[in-house]
Amino acid sequence: MEFHYPTGRKYVAQTKTVKKAESPNKDIIYSNRGMTLEEDLNETNQYYLTKGLAVIHKKPTPVQIVHVDYAKRSTAVIKEAYFRQASTTDYNGISNGKYIDFEAKETKSSTSFPLKNIHEHQIDHMKNVIKQNGIAFVIIRFSASEEIFLLEGERLFKFWDRMENGGRKSITKQELETYGHSIEIGWAPRIDYLKILRNLYSF
Repeated sequence: MEFHYPTGRKYVAQTKTVKKAESPNKDIIYSNRGMTLEEDLNETNQYYLTKGLAVIHKKPTPVQIVHVDYAKRSTAVIKEAYFRQASTTDYNGISNGKYIDFEAKETKSSTSFPLKNIHEHQIDHMKNVIKQNGIAFVIIRFSASEEIFLLEGERLFKFWDRMENGGRKSITKQELETYGHSIEIGWAPRIDYLKILRNLYSF
């Protein structure tokens, strides 16, 4: 099945790499290996919901179906579809009266996060959220080392402007360590970004 963006460009899904533990005898927790950032965040948001801490969900993406193979009525298969509009960010919701809106990204690079993974309309959307006193940010995972960082929208905008002005087209891991907030993988919740937000915004 083919998906296309509103511009007509074909959508190519990222494949998930499954990692295996080297040895079951080592004192290392491998429960997170093989899970995508999206899966971990979905589990985290479900935990927040169950505990009454927040109501945050992944945004559905409107799709326009244009071609369906009707070989049999019981086995209709969608062959081609288009995203109706450019997506904004991945997740949004509310916690203790605070509107929360964020993008989640993974990178295979071990040293930097390429800004090409963020789109201009997403930057504009996050700026609009912040103008309305909402909280906007990005969560970045380095898949090789499974290090996770939360970077506030205001910080992200500075790196974006640097790129727009001819500077480097990525955020180095060192910059994320300096200006972002490291999140350790836990059990419940798995990625406790709400703890960081409460410290930053006092709610």
